[in-house]
Amino acid sequence: MAEHNLLGKEGEVLAVEFLEKKGYKILEQNYRYLKAEIDIIAKKNDTLVVVEVKTRSTPEFGDPQDFVKPKQIQLLIKAINHYVEENDFDEEIRFDIIAIIKNKLRTEIEHLEDAFYHF
Repeated sequence: MAEHNLLGKEGEVLAVEFLEKKGYKILEQNYRYLKAEIDIIAKKNDTLVVVEVKTRSTPEFGDPQDFVKPKQIQLLIKAINHYVEENDFDEEIRFDIIAIIKNKLRTEIEHLEDAFYHF
């Protein structure tokens, strides 16, 4: 597996641990629908939370959250709509990003709630 893929998987593990410590219940990881993949689907209180995890080794080329593009957002929305219908959910939906900088010197985790809106 390429090094950037390993870093991404490591970031997803860190994100799950981070969310669980904050009281989120993890429902799904790496949920796929058509061409979309939702990194984490979680629930907190009465809210279904779609979490995109972006992990980078350095912010040199931009913050991790800057790499979530409009086309990816559209795919995430289609995927969560399918998930909601498939599982008969009726909760509020929120889209979050967990941005991680991880290298030998440090690990920084930033949780951006309501990072983008349902279109």
